[in-house]
Amino acid sequence: MSTMRIGFIGGGNMAASIIGGLVASGFPAEQIWASDPNTESLDKLREVAPVHTGSDNHALIAAVDIVILAVKPQIMKIVASDIAASVKEQQPLIITIAAGVTSGSLNGWLGGNTAIVRCMPNTPALVRSGATGLFANAKVNATQRAQAEQILQAVGLALWVDNEAQLDAVTALSGSGPAYFFLVMEAMQAKGMAMGLSPEVAKQLTLQTALGAAQMAISSDVDAAELRRRVTSPKGTTERAIKLLQDGGLEGLFSQALEGARLRAEELALELDGE
Repeated sequence: MSTMRIGFIGGGNMAASIIGGLVASGFPAEQIWASDPNTESLDKLREVAPVHTGSDNHALIAAVDIVILAVKPQIMKIVASDIAASVKEQQPLIITIAAGVTSGSLNGWLGGNTAIVRCMPNTPALVRSGATGLFANAKVNATQRAQAEQILQAVGLALWVDNEAQLDAVTALSGSGPAYFFLVMEAMQAKGMAMGLSPEVAKQLTLQTALGAAQMAISSDVDAAELRRRVTSPKGTTERAIKLLQDGGLEGLFSQALEGARLRAEELALELDGE
């Protein structure tokens, strides 16, 4: 990795997060390029690390070995079509973090025969606690797979999926997942306040409980179901709360929610493919 040159087309929050993670892990800032038409975005990137910045995507592609497309899905076709000739000439590894844009569509927009890794990171990557699913098309070699994995590991967990359709499941589970936990935190905090706790106490207890539960689950050698059983004493307060949640259909609601998110991810891909 230390000999590779990485370029970011798009200088938003996710690009800044990945750049920050790379530099924090020891990757040289002078081997990172970023391109964006917004000078304010580039100024913010230089606050993260002293990387090369500019607005010429073609010059960036000529300078690097790996191009990370960090633009919004709605403008991906325009950006990809514009850089197609440069990509064909330089043949860099393309990594895309745009949701809903399939590798097949991107490959076509880039002129074909392109090595593409498609990634689905989530927003905790902004604090280097992300969870990312990755898929590589047939043009990606073993070295490029390892490079893509190392880049995304700079902002958290990075796992490969067997086929591209599984990225829709990744989107439903971890891509949208932070919002599910935020909703639970929101409900817990609100009820804590309703039971007489101050807003600050309710907030801090909720957040620390969420953090502690996640850390226990990560460090434990048993699954979440067993951890739940271990803290649910017979005829105790937790047992009553869990029973009420289950009687209310919590598991079924989560199943429906994740399936709805997965189906919506499929729909978005079809909509973007048709543009």
